[in-house]
Amino acid sequence: MPRLYVSRKSHASSARVIACMLILAGLVMGAEAIALWRHESNATPPPIVQVLSPGEVQAPAPIAKPSRQQVESYRVAPTLPRYISIPKLGIEKVRVLALGVLSDGHIATPGSSYDTGWYDKSAKPGQPGAMFIDGHVAGWGTGGIFYSLHTLRPGDKITIIRGDSKAYVYAVVSQKTYPADNVDMNAVLSPINPGKPGLNLMTCTWDVVGGKSVFKNRTVVFASLES
Repeated sequence: MPRLYVSRKSHASSARVIACMLILAGLVMGAEAIALWRHESNATPPPIVQVLSPGEVQAPAPIAKPSRQQVESYRVAPTLPRYISIPKLGIEKVRVLALGVLSDGHIATPGSSYDTGWYDKSAKPGQPGAMFIDGHVAGWGTGGIFYSLHTLRPGDKITIIRGDSKAYVYAVVSQKTYPADNVDMNAVLSPINPGKPGLNLMTCTWDVVGGKSVFKNRTVVFASLES
């Protein structure tokens, strides 16, 4: 498996990241999951990331779409991301869940295709570095929250609302599709414009490996803080 370095300053530490699995429900429907395996080290920031094969983790079980009341009552700490909105995609105040590391060393992933996940070792809203948020392209018999992520173009707006209700607007700069086994996580976890806070969104694409129920590629949208 290839090793992809998040930080050239880190050494002797390792992590595993990125696995997506497609579940065929009627037509091609599925869900992705992302995993990072992180070992403790004296170096900071830690990880070297290694892409896993697509079938090593399970897709989330079917979960009902959260009600308006559930979304409105969702709370996080003041400086953490609470909601994401992408007007072009019809995404309005979707919950952003913090993805912590599980007991087995893997980072937790959104348990629903209706939520997004923020990697809690990436930047916070408006802070230097890049926020990293992932979302499912599909779920069991339904499109995921990032079903149309690939349609975003330079200049499209993405709003992150923090726990204290402060909003940060990011503008899309570029988009890139990576082979599933060759995702450049150093780029994915870095701001597209080094001098500005960044926001990078990732999901699977609809391209499927022939004869298998797995996605070929990952789409990443790179955005930069506008206000």
